[in-house]
Amino acid sequence: MKTHLGRRPFSAMELHTLYTGYIYSDTRLAREQAKHWHFWLPLIAYYSGAYSDEIGYLTLDDLVVENSILCFSFHTHGKIKPRLIPVHNALIKAGLNDYLAYVKAQKHTRLLFDLPAKTGRYSEKVRIWFSGEGERAGYLQKCAIPSVDQLGMKTAISSLRLNFEQQIRIYALQAGSKDCFNYLMGFNDYSHDNFNDIALLNKVLQQIRVINSHIHWQRFLARDSH
Repeated sequence: MKTHLGRRPFSAMELHTLYTGYIYSDTRLAREQAKHWHFWLPLIAYYSGAYSDEIGYLTLDDLVVENSILCFSFHTHGKIKPRLIPVHNALIKAGLNDYLAYVKAQKHTRLLFDLPAKTGRYSEKVRIWFSGEGERAGYLQKCAIPSVDQLGMKTAISSLRLNFEQQIRIYALQAGSKDCFNYLMGFNDYSHDNFNDIALLNKVLQQIRVINSHIHWQRFLARDSH
């Protein structure tokens, strides 16, 4: 009988470890084949609650401004609804505008242009890099975080969505809007296609805890090799 391991969010200490790991430090690993998406995807996942496939499909045109607020427009996941997610200030401080200018200058259309699709899905490549496969260690293992804990609960890139959900649930309810929570999560419990109060979405989302304020894309590019 196949065992389905339950997923859990990362603990506060695990999040700290992930976002101070070698990707976000000043030193490359030996023989590391650094990609831009290695830096951006875990950050966007944490601050948006989006699945890795959704992030992989993002194009430059999916960054839209609504009521003077920059948002991601997610619309490529069959199981959850399209939604606008305000861009967290931490992503701007991490150099997102610089990166967008670089992507445009390179004449790419996809935000994470160097993330390839495997069997038609971006998530498969992300899963192998993040969680490992067979004898190949992933980013989790290289950060000394087990993919399965002592209780049999599993952590993976999608665990970051659970961390997002935990925080958004609290902040949306504090703002008195369960609709805001359901919309940001892409749940069918929110029956409308659009959410008219973008300012409320932004107010709730900006409360997501900043893990590492020293993260920056230029720092990622400037890392020294061993």
